[in-house]
Amino acid sequence: MKIAKSVVLATALISVSAFAKDALIEKAKQAGLQPIPQEVSKLFKLIDNPKNPITKAKVELGKKLYFDPRLSRSGLISCNTCHNLSTGGDDNVPVATGHKWRHNPHHLNSPTVYNAVFNQKQFWDGRSPDLEDQATGPIQADVEMNMPKDLAVKVVKSIPEYKEAFAKVYPGEEITIKTIGKAIGAFERTLVTPSRYDDYLGGDEKALTEVEKEGLKTFIEVGCASCHNGVGLGGGMAPFPAIGKYKYANIGDFKGDKNGMVKVPTLRNILETAPYFHNGATYNIKEAIEIMAETQLGKKLTKKQIDSIATFFKALTGKKPYVRLPMLPNSTPSTPKPDLN
Repeated sequence: MKIAKSVVLATALISVSAFAKDALIEKAKQAGLQPIPQEVSKLFKLIDNPKNPITKAKVELGKKLYFDPRLSRSGLISCNTCHNLSTGGDDNVPVATGHKWRHNPHHLNSPTVYNAVFNQKQFWDGRSPDLEDQATGPIQADVEMNMPKDLAVKVVKSIPEYKEAFAKVYPGEEITIKTIGKAIGAFERTLVTPSRYDDYLGGDEKALTEVEKEGLKTFIEVGCASCHNGVGLGGGMAPFPAIGKYKYANIGDFKGDKNGMVKVPTLRNILETAPYFHNGATYNIKEAIEIMAETQLGKKLTKKQIDSIATFFKALTGKKPYVRLPMLPNSTPSTPKPDLN
């Protein structure tokens, strides 16, 4: 009889434990949290752009352009300079630094390119609708790559291998700054990083540790998921600051778009993408959590709550896609020369 009771009790405990775990997954989904799809077909549907369908050839061309410093006036800066795929998809410095070592005039920080495909808008002020359009901005910006669009096109057209590749992937289209952006955007759309967090939301209850699950629960209950949601755990637009004052508002002069809205940064790989905030104000993730709660939620979190959320963030570090460094085609006598001035 005692043995039977023990079996029943053990079974009940297992059932309660399973229900509790399932309940947290359901709670996360009800809060608007969504995993990166595990099925390739579903993921492809999510990241593809019908106006610029992803193909292997486009991705390969876009990868070369992404790493090609000849798209900058100095011949030294590539997209990968500020969005380094080896260091979390950003540059890990407070302010974006470009041509002639100049800093962004608004003291804006370079956001990660990993999982940027899940953003609803691109750039901190959300002025760009997609990755294809966004890719053309830094090339032309005078404090970034400082490359006039006509000069960028001239560089690409001067290199036979690039001309042949464009003719293949965009037949009948003239090489312009827009088609250059389309190719780079196609490559960037593949830079997604599924993590243990996604496995958990997908039903693998052992993918997260118990303390990480507690952190996820805290994350949801204090209100972080009100902005950091969706597949990207961010990527939409929100007022900033929303309720309280921002501790580091004196760094730079960025105020968001005309309505004071700022793009919500993704939390994926957050422990690899310091410093934090649009102006790169702090490298301390716990301070960032504390400030966000006060500024956006009007809440003073306890040390336990902050530590718990920071622990959950460990589960957001994802598996990076393998990107083999491309061998770039040679310049020709007609390729514009670097200009360091």
